[in-house]
Amino acid sequence: MSSSSSDVATESARPAPPADRALPNGLAAFLVFASSGAVLVLETVSLRLVGPYVGVTLQVTSSVIGIALAAIAYGAWTGGWLADRRDPRTLIAPALVLAGIATAVTLPVVRYAGELLRGGAASAVLLLTALAVFVPAALLSAVTPLVVKLQLADLRRTGQVVGRLSGIGTLGGITATLLTGFVLVAALPSTAIVLALAVLLGGTGLGLGAYLHRRARAGLPGPGRAKVAVAVLGLVGAGLTTVAPNPCDVETAYHCASVQTDPDRPSGRTLLLNSAQHSYVDLNDPTHLEYAYTRWIGAAADVAAPAGQRLDALHLGGGGFTVPRYLTATRPGTDNLVFEIDGGLVELDRAKLGVRAGPDLRTEIGDARMLVGRAATDSRDLVVGDAFGHLVVPWHLATREMADEVNRVLRPGGIYVQNVIDYPPGRFVRSELATVAAAFRHVALVAPPDAVAGLVGSNFLIVASDAPLPLAPLRQRVSGLPETAGVLSGEVLDAFVGDALVLTDDYAPVDQLLATA
Repeated sequence: MSSSSSDVATESARPAPPADRALPNGLAAFLVFASSGAVLVLETVSLRLVGPYVGVTLQVTSSVIGIALAAIAYGAWTGGWLADRRDPRTLIAPALVLAGIATAVTLPVVRYAGELLRGGAASAVLLLTALAVFVPAALLSAVTPLVVKLQLADLRRTGQVVGRLSGIGTLGGITATLLTGFVLVAALPSTAIVLALAVLLGGTGLGLGAYLHRRARAGLPGPGRAKVAVAVLGLVGAGLTTVAPNPCDVETAYHCASVQTDPDRPSGRTLLLNSAQHSYVDLNDPTHLEYAYTRWIGAAADVAAPAGQRLDALHLGGGGFTVPRYLTATRPGTDNLVFEIDGGLVELDRAKLGVRAGPDLRTEIGDARMLVGRAATDSRDLVVGDAFGHLVVPWHLATREMADEVNRVLRPGGIYVQNVIDYPPGRFVRSELATVAAAFRHVALVAPPDAVAGLVGSNFLIVASDAPLPLAPLRQRVSGLPETAGVLSGEVLDAFVGDALVLTDDYAPVDQLLATA
């Protein structure tokens, strides 16, 4: 007999696991569905946990997905290995209990470690995402092979059992992803989601352990000590969570947001999104512009039309509503329409920054790209692009197609100003200038000389129009500001841009262009 035939005969002769060891089909399906879903809840929420410390960029998202997949792979591998060496009935409940404990401990671990790993370095991103996801996801991923092993009572139905449970696990992941992204994140703080998940996992593990213990009548460890251990560890985890530093005043659907009072200016307020400064507002003086780039935007708005003349202005991104307040104060009667994706941020602005809707200020909640596409042609005199995901312009707002839409919305002679942030060697700002220049006839750049020279990172302000730009008055305004900055145009700007890539909806590697060389 050939070796392959011998193997088949040996496999056929090997006894199948006793049928009474299998879990009820409904319980098996629930365990696989719940454990797989819990992994995806963790993966989704972990983006919110690490965002305040390392940002929310393509690299961070990729790291979370990659670490979660690694945890799933190693967890499933280890669970399968253990299932062949130990009775799975003794392992499933402990895996769930330990996953619950690891989930609860994730909160203080990430918050303490995040304070030490702030920044966007690749090593910090990978380490922090691993701390947020890997251990609980690996423990949860071990549950499915353990359950599968118990259910294989009839080797003739192996494919059916494995396929059914695999499909149920996938459905659990899909359900959890949609539920978390559409409902939980919008309704609950990340802390509540994570702690609730920890309690559910721990409770499920304890309940399963008690059920299996009664069913076996002997041979399985009792749950008494496990309950005590879980209670102690749970209390420790909850205690650490309460004292761990929390960078958020409010968790919106998109941001960890907080407002701080300026110690040197009692009426000054700084808006922080994911721990990065995004806006500064003086509650008593709307003409006060704290940051250099807001002064540049103010200078461009000042020369866009005769002094005091009202404008129809469109703002892509609200932030702290600094520029709309400035335009209302300097040009009474101006119609400010703000497109802001984060409704929770607008509520925070109303509560702490004094933002009030009225004839001079309207807000539409939604993605700026979608809303600009529905805006009327030739309806605006000024468009201000100041939308960011952490410190990065969202890629779909940085493409040639987006610039064309902005040009369509502007009246003849209207001006588009776009704030971008870049770092040496300045690949993104060059590409964005080339992109805007592909849609507008006239383009200029306001920036510090050291940033243009590639020595430092900085804000850059792109100014564009289909009509000749008021460069002389703009240079005069910029030269009178506290910060040293220049206005580049013509051949000097062309030399700076060089052969930079024009970004399109088909190809816009914004995050990669921002990466330092």
